[in-house]
Amino acid sequence: MLSLILLHFAGACCAPLLVRWLGTRAFLVLALIPAAALGWAVRQYGDVAAGEVRVERWPWMPALGVELDLRCDALALLMVIVVGGIGALVLVYCAGYFSSAAFSLGQFAGTLTAFAGAMLGLVLADDLIVLYVMWELTTVFSFLLIGHVPERRPNRLAALQALIVTVAGGLAMLVGLLMLGHAAGTYRISGILADPPPADGTVAAALVLILAGALSKSAVWPFSFWLPGAMAAPTPVSAYLHAAAMVKAGVYLVARLAPAYAHAPLWQVTVLALGSATMLLGGWRALRERDLKRLLAYGTVSQLGFLTLLTGTGTRDTALAGAAMLLAHALFKAPLFLVVGIIDHATGTRQMDRLSGLRRSMPVVCAVAVTAGASMAALPPLLGYAAKEAAFTALMNPGGADLPGAVPVAVTTAVTAGSALTTAYTLRFLWGAFAAKPSGEGVRAPTAMRARTGLLLTAPPGLCALAGVALGPGVFSLGGLLGRYADTFHGAGEPYRLALWHGLNWALLLSALAWAAGGALFLAPHPLERLGQRLAVTDGKRVFARSLSALERTALEVTGTVQRGSLPVYLGTVLAFLITAQSIAMILAPPWRHVEEVRWFDSVPQLGVAVVVCLVAALCVSARQRMTAVVLAGVTGYGTAVLYVLHGAPDLALTQFAVETVSLVVFVLVLRRLPARFPHEGRTSVLRRVTRLVTGLAAGGFAAVLTYVAGAAREAGPSGPGLTTATADHGLKNVVSTTLVDLRSWDTLGESAVLGVAAVGVTSLVFLRRRTGSPVTAWPAAAEPVPPVTAAPAGGRAAHARHGRDDGGGGAQRAGHVWPVRAERGEHGEPGRPGGGGVGGAGAPRRGAGAIPRRMWLSASGTLDPERRSVIFEVLARLLFHPIVVLSLYLLFCAENLPGGGFSAGLVAGLALAVRYLAGGRYELDAAAPVDAGFLLGLGLMTMTATGLAGLVLSGSVLQSGIYHGELPVVGKFHAASPVLFDTGIYLLVLGVVLDVLRSLGSEIDRRVERTLRDENRGTRAGGKAGR
Repeated sequence: MLSLILLHFAGACCAPLLVRWLGTRAFLVLALIPAAALGWAVRQYGDVAAGEVRVERWPWMPALGVELDLRCDALALLMVIVVGGIGALVLVYCAGYFSSAAFSLGQFAGTLTAFAGAMLGLVLADDLIVLYVMWELTTVFSFLLIGHVPERRPNRLAALQALIVTVAGGLAMLVGLLMLGHAAGTYRISGILADPPPADGTVAAALVLILAGALSKSAVWPFSFWLPGAMAAPTPVSAYLHAAAMVKAGVYLVARLAPAYAHAPLWQVTVLALGSATMLLGGWRALRERDLKRLLAYGTVSQLGFLTLLTGTGTRDTALAGAAMLLAHALFKAPLFLVVGIIDHATGTRQMDRLSGLRRSMPVVCAVAVTAGASMAALPPLLGYAAKEAAFTALMNPGGADLPGAVPVAVTTAVTAGSALTTAYTLRFLWGAFAAKPSGEGVRAPTAMRARTGLLLTAPPGLCALAGVALGPGVFSLGGLLGRYADTFHGAGEPYRLALWHGLNWALLLSALAWAAGGALFLAPHPLERLGQRLAVTDGKRVFARSLSALERTALEVTGTVQRGSLPVYLGTVLAFLITAQSIAMILAPPWRHVEEVRWFDSVPQLGVAVVVCLVAALCVSARQRMTAVVLAGVTGYGTAVLYVLHGAPDLALTQFAVETVSLVVFVLVLRRLPARFPHEGRTSVLRRVTRLVTGLAAGGFAAVLTYVAGAAREAGPSGPGLTTATADHGLKNVVSTTLVDLRSWDTLGESAVLGVAAVGVTSLVFLRRRTGSPVTAWPAAAEPVPPVTAAPAGGRAAHARHGRDDGGGGAQRAGHVWPVRAERGEHGEPGRPGGGGVGGAGAPRRGAGAIPRRMWLSASGTLDPERRSVIFEVLARLLFHPIVVLSLYLLFCAENLPGGGFSAGLVAGLALAVRYLAGGRYELDAAAPVDAGFLLGLGLMTMTATGLAGLVLSGSVLQSGIYHGELPVVGKFHAASPVLFDTGIYLLVLGVVLDVLRSLGSEIDRRVERTLRDENRGTRAGGKAGR
């Protein structure tokens, strides 16, 4: 089971490459993955139907009692069949639906495959925490799929709306799952169902929270508004996520917990009331839609309410009917969504008013739609009819449900009315899609066809519809599997058996009544429209939008009140709160009674360095120029690194030195856009500076005291000796590196992910939409001279220099060109012609026609203004770049026994790129690193994650390290440890972070300055021509 899940995620990682190589045919290859899950499920069908259960357990977080428990029983196998079967057909459908030039097709294919894997993990999970992790993965992947084309506003809004609703419900569900697991004493689902804790107090509250998450995921009222909005997604997404997979997750969770808690009072009231209301409201709203896809969306909402009602009622027969309807719904709703995609693909519209006569021009598609629609309307002899008859029978005889006498009647009436609405909107769908529409002069001409429909488009919905036809008469074959799940409930009387014909009974009479009422509703559209306008209910989407708007207004008002834009005030408030809260804690439980004697320093050099650091810090806070403050702050960081060396911590010192150097470069890049001096504060400056000084000294002193006394509150002994022993047991010598990449690798993985997110945040502040195009490895030749300019544009020194003054009191400082001397071709595009000499003659020398220009190393510095270029620095860059890169690799691979590691090595490699950028400008940076920074970030995280999963597969534990010993003819004996691969992932991630920062705060700001100054220069020349 785990291998099937991992296979989906591996396929998702390979999907972009497959799409690049094979185009849309890659979907056919990816379809083999869910098809393998379906094949595995078919192979297990007989054993599971006979009562066997497949179980896999893998250690994950033993300290927290969390294991990767997977369990396949009857209900899980049914969901695997739905997820795998529909998933394979949808991927095949994608091969015909998309063109090879579709937007970000590789990402779409990977996300859809990963979603299938997450959904598979969700239904197989036997641990509450694992279930929640997979639950949230489906939420994230669905967000990406719904918002597949982020440039379209409807896609963005629909994706955000679905994310907010489902995440909010998921957070509530997480709290409920934790409460339930704590009350049961185990997080294993099978253990909780075998011995459920009483549904009172904490457990009752937990059930309500779990239901909130389940109902929000399955779009049950009042959370039903997000599903119709999600129809902005591509049709394959709607067919899979919103008909067969994601929206079934909530129904599955209700069905999973119902055997133990369906008789809890709050459970029954919630499920029966909201399920009935959703079925009626969704069906009523579907009758008023003119868009075929939104009509099916509201119909799906109605059916989800029906499924929730059946699976949550708590009797054996309703559970049996719910399982049968769950399968039937997937087999008729998915093909209907796919049919809408075919119509949209062929005609360019989904609006009923624009479609006419498709019955003749698309006969095969029409036949598929009629077959699936008949099953949705519960017409015999289809699977939908058998499932609906089982539902009517179970609801009229709710043995074991402990419901008051009027409740079964009310619920049965609601389901009958909902079934009539289902029949009506089914007829409306078929009429709107395929019937010939009347016009003023008779019958409207058939809708023109823009594209042809091939086998890849028609085969998947056709197979689904045929499965519904075959399983109608053969529904008895499902009795073993579905009955095995239904038998987990306790029912009274003779158990119901699935069959196509049960004779003339009340269930058949109610079905006939629903068909007749539905036909009447369809034939009376105008009275129905008028009634709908009178009974119009407030749209949930509008309520959601107003709620968000009110929340934003409240947040703005609160922010405007408590935040006035002063960073010192913010920091001072945080520090004051920290000091106050921790002081109260220390007073109430004083830990200083058992502290050891203060040891101020171990050697005189430590004292000297500390004094220097303190003096430099005092100078830093009194500095009036920003650059001076940055340099002094860097000196304090370097002093801290020296203290680490004196304390015998070379690893920390190396990392601190590299971090300070990179930080200094980043500060310099940022300062180009800021005034040279801090703003003048007037008469209140002294008071403010004293206040900040006191706050800073208090915070620093308190932090020192807190660090000192914290050791007295320690209950366990120091872990140093244990870490040393564990490092020696691994055959290594570097305790720090072993701790980071082996003993505490979970912490490192999480911190690395946070670092990647921070890099993305920095990028998003500069690139408002997306990163600019691919890195540029060719730069322009000199074309038009651009006059030298002063430093930064408006807001910085340049704004004052244009008026002959500078904040620093000195003359205007020349910064020279920071841009190439040839105009760019577009806003994000770059010139693509290689070679050429820049200003200063650094380009390649001219040769004869047809000759290939000779490339000089660091020749992109020729694109800089001569006043910015430094010959000495360029020579040093040529000499130091390769040794710095080699040093970074040495630090990476020697970390097992010597100071180093992926983090410090990545920083050193980033410094090599910074040297190239500072020496040659942004074109030289792109030449040094012709790769997207996001690719390095993703590759690093993927490498670390793959290393952890490899430990799970090979050693039975996530991130379990392993060492391979071997011997080579020339090299001799060697060993390769998996932590080196983990460290390599950190190296790539950190290098990607530094590259992202250099491109964001360096290259992109350079490009914007170039464009601004070029526009100003063109405006000046145009004005001069006009004056002449």
